[in-house]
Amino acid sequence: MAADSGSSSLQLPCVFSPKSRQYLALCAQDGRLRIWNTDSKTLHQEYVPSAHLSATCICIAWGPCRIVKEGPQRKKRKSEAGQVEEKADLLAMGTAAGSVLIYSTAKGALHCTLDGGHSGGVNCVQWHPEDTLLYSGSDDTNIVEWDLQTGKARSKWKADRAAVTSLCVSPDGKLLLSAGQIIKMWDLDTKEVYRKFTGHSTAVTTLRFATTRPPDSNGLYFLSGAAHDRLLSVWQVREDGKDKNSVVSFTLTDEPQHIDLVTSNSKEEALRLAVVCKDGQLHLFEHFLNGPCKKPLSPSCTVQMSDTKDSPVPIPLLAAALGVDTRTVMLAYGNHLQPVMEKVEINTAERHICLTRDVQTSLSLSMETAVSKVKTPIVNTKSRVLVPGLPGHQAPVKGASQGSEKRKKDTDTKEMSIAERLGEIDLSSVSIEKGAPKGTASLQTDNFAVLLVQGLESSDASILNKVFQTRKEMVIKKTVARLPLPAVLPLVEEITKRLQGHPFTAVLMVRWLKAVLMHHTSYLASLPDLVTQLGVLYHMIESRVKMFHKLTKLHGKLYLLMTQVATSDSSNKVTDVDHTAKLVYEEESSEEDEASGDEGLPDDDSDNWEEEEAMEEEKEEKADEEEDDPESRTDSKANGEEDMEHGNESEEE
Repeated sequence: MAADSGSSSLQLPCVFSPKSRQYLALCAQDGRLRIWNTDSKTLHQEYVPSAHLSATCICIAWGPCRIVKEGPQRKKRKSEAGQVEEKADLLAMGTAAGSVLIYSTAKGALHCTLDGGHSGGVNCVQWHPEDTLLYSGSDDTNIVEWDLQTGKARSKWKADRAAVTSLCVSPDGKLLLSAGQIIKMWDLDTKEVYRKFTGHSTAVTTLRFATTRPPDSNGLYFLSGAAHDRLLSVWQVREDGKDKNSVVSFTLTDEPQHIDLVTSNSKEEALRLAVVCKDGQLHLFEHFLNGPCKKPLSPSCTVQMSDTKDSPVPIPLLAAALGVDTRTVMLAYGNHLQPVMEKVEINTAERHICLTRDVQTSLSLSMETAVSKVKTPIVNTKSRVLVPGLPGHQAPVKGASQGSEKRKKDTDTKEMSIAERLGEIDLSSVSIEKGAPKGTASLQTDNFAVLLVQGLESSDASILNKVFQTRKEMVIKKTVARLPLPAVLPLVEEITKRLQGHPFTAVLMVRWLKAVLMHHTSYLASLPDLVTQLGVLYHMIESRVKMFHKLTKLHGKLYLLMTQVATSDSSNKVTDVDHTAKLVYEEESSEEDEASGDEGLPDDDSDNWEEEEAMEEEKEEKADEEEDDPESRTDSKANGEEDMEHGNESEEE
């Protein structure tokens, strides 16, 4: 799909499913695969590959339609038995890591992963008409033939000196076209070169067979498009081998990005072609392929899209698919994160058509209306909003801030190089560790701002890592506040990229994002193409927060369980304590004896101390008598009565 590193970052893969055009598969800036249903205009499935950031998806290819088994189904009647519907199911994705992922839309999950074939990134994948074979071309200059039944490589051969950027299998499955800068036609039975075609100065990005005739009939044609080339070339495979130059060329307004065609099966049938260019325009061609044509052919119809504002802004087309009828075309346009699909009837008699559509530029975050209590302000219809710069305009990042200019005026010394600054950061950190005096050289916050701008300009990871590792809130706030405005958007993009990585770095990045939103929200809100810039961030935050509500519910339930367990444990401990207390209480007889002996005694704090002394003497005498005669002991009652009698006697005395 992508030719070189310059275009691969911009050209995001976007493909309609074959035959029915029911699904649109595309990979957005955040590395996720999204499959949209073109009938209901809704998101059908979303799949996040395990290494979607390091091994981004470069190319997508739908497999041939096949009969899909989708779990238990009702028995069909005899009239329905012959009408078995074939559906688009498998989807091949080539990644930058050199692996090919096979995704199944019927299962809604990964079907298998094809590893070990390539050492470089996979630039193109192509299915054989039999759905068990797949071909992939890579930066390592090799082509690999995969067998999906075993999940292993069947054969592998070197195709070119340069990277293989495009592949195409003939409709009969006998020939394979491959291209780096030279286009080669391979015989798939022997894996040998059948023909070579030269004529492109840059890497070829698109190859398509235009006819379904055999190669020895002088009727086999194919077309090719290259990077930074505004022409589509048509080549004829001639019987005599004199096919050095292209026979027909179609003129475009920009590099071709997406091609759909209806092949011609005979000389009397015209080739129908729809090409979406990099500038977002659609060109329709219709041509009878019967030998060379000297003049380049201009499109029979050109379609553009724009919004319905007073100053209309063009809406880029992402992909197009030709219908069975010559007038109907399925279009996908807008943003890669939320494309709009529409079936349009085009009057091909007109040369230029401009369709106006009111595209909602806001990303729909799934929020319940009952929860949200934010009131939208009523804007006066007559008021005009002034927007800085043209739509889609991104000013280049400017270098040093005002603070550095002031320092230059104050001191006549030369400006330090980046390497010296990095060294100074290291020195300052070491000196702080060793407890050095405050007089040592340390970086100020405006130095950080300059460093950050230079790091964003040169995309130097070491500089950015040094700057982003700071944890001090004040340093982060001041650095962000001193950034020049053109550097804000690149900073937001860098923060977004790092937020999608390891959670440890995400914790640090959230502080930077918070500071940017605090200081520069007014500037960001004034940008016309804000949705495309912040769309990835929106979707990432939404996907991260999606599980939070369920987790809090689970946390609440677990907390209830834990508290119940804790209370039951504590109640068990209380019963143990009661149990020991009962054991202590068992010695009843001795306590009763003591109590019965002391019943008749007067209180300790009584004033009759003389009587008490007399009673104590009588007690001692009794004790002596009891010791002499153990049988003379009486019960507690008798003792009590005697005590009482003694007491009465003493009172009488």
